[in-house]
Amino acid sequence: MIKKKFNLILIIFIFSFIFLGLFLGLKKESYYVPKNFNTKKVINLKSKEFFSRKEIKLYDILKNDNLTIINIWASWCLPCREEHKYILALSKESNINLVGLNYKDKFSNAKKFIKKYGDPYDIILADTDGTNSIELGAYGVPETFVIENKKKKILKKYIGPLNKISFNEIKKIIKDENK
Repeated sequence: MIKKKFNLILIIFIFSFIFLGLFLGLKKESYYVPKNFNTKKVINLKSKEFFSRKEIKLYDILKNDNLTIINIWASWCLPCREEHKYILALSKESNINLVGLNYKDKFSNAKKFIKKYGDPYDIILADTDGTNSIELGAYGVPETFVIENKKKKILKKYIGPLNKISFNEIKKIIKDENK
């Protein structure tokens, strides 16, 4: 009888411990960004402009004193649709270049996406095979990079869709950099 009670208490304890561990794991942020990532310099990628298909170098876009925000997106990406309202709101900010990097997408689908949800970008680059996104340091879509143009340095990287918190962080970076 005592052995049965002990086994029951042990089983309850083990399941409680497992449940607590899993429950606490749900509250942790699941995105990993290396701590020294912000020291990364942007390389001079070559890409094609989305609509004209003219080849363009990233440094040609980063040539002024402003910040550049690069948003990697795709029409097939559901989180990209969720974050698009924040990208549209960022497009109203002055003193930034907003660059869309269309990732592994069909031209017709991406064009429909832009027509349906709006085009917030100053320029859209096509990344048909995904190599430019990888060279930039992206893990997937959506991702957003805030770049300081003069030093061509990544100030902040956001993995996953932008939300209210990340949107406010970006607005603070814009404000701080324009002082």
